[in-house]
Amino acid sequence: MRSIIHTRVYPEPKFRPKEALRYAGVFGESEEMLSLLEETSGELLPRLDYKVCYCELDAAFCDGAYDLGFALVSSHALARCLSGCERIILFAATIGLELDRAARRYSSTSGSRALMAQGIGAERIESLCDAFCLDIAREYEAQGFECTPRFSPGYGDLPLDLQRDIFAHLKPEGRIGITLNESLLMTPTKSVTAIVGLRRKVE
Repeated sequence: MRSIIHTRVYPEPKFRPKEALRYAGVFGESEEMLSLLEETSGELLPRLDYKVCYCELDAAFCDGAYDLGFALVSSHALARCLSGCERIILFAATIGLELDRAARRYSSTSGSRALMAQGIGAERIESLCDAFCLDIAREYEAQGFECTPRFSPGYGDLPLDLQRDIFAHLKPEGRIGITLNESLLMTPTKSVTAIVGLRRKVE
């Protein structure tokens, strides 16, 4: 039976300027860089959308592979992450296309502004994923579960082509506007897919 897929729209997570600078590769908070960050974030933040689609699936380890309900996966790194888990949350998250559009505009006029936009986008999608995972942890704690850290295709030995199975199951194209091309790259670029394990807490 196909699992129920839910969609959530989030308010803007708290912006972390130092993280945005770090993602942009800027080390040291010069007045010039802080001013550029403030100006660029002021333009971008109101234009972003924070959306997640997700579902809960049963998970079982057998014959050296994990049956995740949407795919059979052989990955030592994922097996370590999901050790003891009997369920997972599969999710996709995005901050929308406006960041990509702005970065393209900036790239033709200001390389430093384009770089800052990429740093802001990376901080924003990470903050969205953190907010979603915190919500999931709180909800499932009440049911006696603890959550593992999120784990994405391309981490460790988890193959990137698992993206195809994730997209086939969640269908985020119609739900939150994420598409996957033949090279396994997502659009919008600031999008994430991931697995979170649910493990029963030991009293």
